Amino acid sequence: MTLQVACLGAGYFAQFHHEAWRRINGVELAAVADRNPGLAARSGARAFADLSAMLRIAKPDILDIVTPPETHADAIRTGLAGGVRAIICQKPFCRDLSEASEIARETDAAHVPLVVHENFRFQPWYRVMRKEIDDGCLGTVRQLTFRLRTGDGRGSDAYLARQPYFQKMPRFLVHETGVHWVDTFRYLMGEPEGVYADLRRENEAITGEDAGHILFDFAGGARALFDANRTLDHKTQNPRLTFGEALLEGTEATLSLMGDGSVTRRAFGTEAETVILPAGSYAGFAGDCVHALQIHVVDALNGARAFENLAQDYLPVLRAEEAIYTSARARSRVALS
Repeated sequence: MTLQVACLGAGYFAQFHHEAWRRINGVELAAVADRNPGLAARSGARAFADLSAMLRIAKPDILDIVTPPETHADAIRTGLAGGVRAIICQKPFCRDLSEASEIARETDAAHVPLVVHENFRFQPWYRVMRKEIDDGCLGTVRQLTFRLRTGDGRGSDAYLARQPYFQKMPRFLVHETGVHWVDTFRYLMGEPEGVYADLRRENEAITGEDAGHILFDFAGGARALFDANRTLDHKTQNPRLTFGEALLEGTEATLSLMGDGSVTRRAFGTEAETVILPAGSYAGFAGDCVHALQIHVVDALNGARAFENLAQDYLPVLRAEEAIYTSARARSRVALS
């Protein structure tokens, strides 16, 4: 039976959702709703201006929410009332931790899986890194470093061509972008026990922070560093593929992620590197991670695997985000329970 999908949202990033759904076997993008029905019509699916009407008429199995955080709670509750079997919701998830926690409780009570669309953990290089850890190739993991260098944050026109609301966000680097790596670090290293953050604003044309260092510590003394500056770049033809470079270091080997999406392994005490993921050409966004997340949800809904990043599971990311901003204000480490 073909799963019916309906999307709420037809803005800039929604295009990646619409396109990816069309490439999944056994799925039909049946409808798209947006307050601007003209934008919704560009998706090629049946267009609606109202979410309730779309749910009543299209009767989707999956509701995919691709709208700003202030719309999430109402949209999710409308989806629950509309009888959908599963909901996907973009990040940043809800307006704050309190609202997100309440929504997570409501969806749990309704027995409707709500997956936060945190797609970076589904990028092929991080899946390969996780497999290397699971296969014991690195020994004991001790250090993870990611250098975010998007190169898109310079000048008075920064972000205006793609997502102009970035300029006015009071919390920017961490709330909008850094949460991707908070979740990715959890995926690779486990839950952090504490954070220390030093955040700053490099571009005076924007409101929020756009650079900083965030240090995470984990059980057993492992650490991870998120080293970010959106006004600087990294070596790559496509700065929006990996968004930067990474090192994952263990007692037996080190993995290196390059800006072209390739991953190499170097054994401890040697110089030679083995390519474990070559640079490739990917459809869609950033290693086709939107498509990969959607396939994951379809497979989980069909009983082929367990869901990742259900709303309750994602709440630690929001707690870590709050701790990061608290740490930056206090200039001290903040423990995470």
